[in-house]
Amino acid sequence: VQLVESGGGLVQLGGSLKLSCTVRGLPYDDYCVSWFRQAPGKEREGVAGIDSDGTTTYADSVKVRFTISKDGRKNIAYLRMTRLKPEDTAMYYCAAGRTSWWLLLNPAGYSHLGQGTQVTVSS
Repeated sequence: VQLVESGGGLVQLGGSLKLSCTVRGLPYDDYCVSWFRQAPGKEREGVAGIDSDGTTTYADSVKVRFTISKDGRKNIAYLRMTRLKPEDTAMYYCAAGRTSWWLLLNPAGYSHLGQGTQVTVSS
């Protein structure tokens, strides 16, 4: 299984970015995808998740500002981030696989995690 994130970068306060996660090698189509982030010195936290039916969930800190989506045909998931803040600065990782809905924002819910893409928001 290979997960490849892209789309990170440096953006100013209030800006937007769209992250992509290409999913390869999962032997089934009904998988969930989640985005996690980890800032230096902090624990990894769940940001957004989407289950196989398209139901989404978000961390309170990103609700309204971030949108997760998935193109099952292309096996690509996205995280659209708007109104970015300096506290959004982190390495962003995607995870994919079969998991329970209540584990979408829990890193322990997944076995496969990508290498990450850095997002830096300057003030």
